[in-house]
Amino acid sequence: MKNNKENLPIEKQEEKEGIIRKFINILNTRWLQSGLTTIMLILIIFAIYLGVNIILDKVILPDIDLTENKIYSLSEETNTKLKNINKEVKITLINYGDYESFIKIVEKYTTVNKLITLERIDDLASRTDIMQKYSLGTTDKLILISSENKEKTIAEYDLYTYDYSTYEEIDLTEETITNAIIDITTENRPIIYFMNNHIMYSEAYYTTILNALKNEANEVKTLDLLTQGEVPSDCDTLIITTLKEDITEGERDKIIEYINRGGDLLLLCGSNLLDVPLTNFDLVLSQFGMRIGNGVIFEGSSSNMLSGYPDFIVEEVQSNSITKQINMSINACFADAAPIIVYEEKLDELGVEYETLITTTNKAFIRTDLSQQSAVRTSQDSEAGEQIVGVLATKKINDNASSKLVLYSNELFATSTAVQLMGYRYEIVDLYNNKDIVLNSIAYLNEREDIITIRKNYDSVSYTVTELQNNVIMAIIFITPVIVLAIGIVVWQVRRRKK
Repeated sequence: MKNNKENLPIEKQEEKEGIIRKFINILNTRWLQSGLTTIMLILIIFAIYLGVNIILDKVILPDIDLTENKIYSLSEETNTKLKNINKEVKITLINYGDYESFIKIVEKYTTVNKLITLERIDDLASRTDIMQKYSLGTTDKLILISSENKEKTIAEYDLYTYDYSTYEEIDLTEETITNAIIDITTENRPIIYFMNNHIMYSEAYYTTILNALKNEANEVKTLDLLTQGEVPSDCDTLIITTLKEDITEGERDKIIEYINRGGDLLLLCGSNLLDVPLTNFDLVLSQFGMRIGNGVIFEGSSSNMLSGYPDFIVEEVQSNSITKQINMSINACFADAAPIIVYEEKLDELGVEYETLITTTNKAFIRTDLSQQSAVRTSQDSEAGEQIVGVLATKKINDNASSKLVLYSNELFATSTAVQLMGYRYEIVDLYNNKDIVLNSIAYLNEREDIITIRKNYDSVSYTVTELQNNVIMAIIFITPVIVLAIGIVVWQVRRRKK
């Protein structure tokens, strides 16, 4: 018994040594070989990862933007406007080194047109020349857009605005930079004259649209024919809006004279709600074989009106000479529009050709007695039928000249007049594609088809998750890894038992 007790530790020691030898053999054969392979694979993958990141850091690739309004990519508007620029443009970002998301947006401009380059100055202290030229401190931020001998500066506060009706900050980065590039690369700016006397709504109501015209490299001036004496010779387009009183005979003759020398007009003229005689103005319109009818158009189709406002008609702009290069639908929202009457039998004699831009549905009707409260057609209203509310007409003056007219039988759609919808106040000019319609019409009249487009909606997008959505997100973040780990353990156990 004593010998057995003495031999027991020796047997255990031999058993232990046998286990160690087996472990070493496994290390020398299976683990070491497969382990080295694994380490090599990890190193290779890590090297590929580093290499790809270095390459991507130097190469600007287009992002895939899946948002509905493409809020994280440059708009088709910017691509359309900038792709044909044939001048070198340099964008200089001063002290924007910590704004990587902003820099990525600006970098995209260099992919739109190879003539657009980007320079970053993140250490302004080393550029005393710039500090002195622009009166900057070492930490001040500034954007410089330069081309040849022209330059525009953009301050940080120019990139944002604030909507006090929705209490949201609106990002204007793309709009501001794009317009600055257009501004300094446009050689000859069209000159737009806005007639500011006799009109129903003052110039202040059109501030939004007039500023938008300026941003698209147009020069906008006001015109009082009684003081000016004539439509200036440098006028590329004359804008006339709804009148509260008739123009004088002298003004009438000067406008007709402007037409006869090939001048172009944009008329935003709605219903004559004051029922004042407009004899002289009607004679101007008669040069194109047209007039604006009486009454206000109401839509009978509920899908073609603003909710609760049957006189706010929503109509699709038909494919026409202005919109032919736009492959998206455009909709107008007119308020208290009037019918446009075209005298077809007079057009040949006048040398006029026209095409319809916008019409109502065949359920629309005209109301002349606005004291009626009914939202639906009554016996006092006209018969229901399609009405013209937008036309493009071309009048041949001679073999070398013609005058173009774009007429919309509404002015409110281009104003900042507010309407209450679903608890919010909206400027009518911002509804649907109202602003686009005016800007594209001016671009067409000025033969700038390259900037006819649908402009990006720059409203900020705020998103707050619901409680359910938050729970789902938390589950994905925390529970999914646990499930994957549990599945791995189960698979390992199953394979182990099979061995």
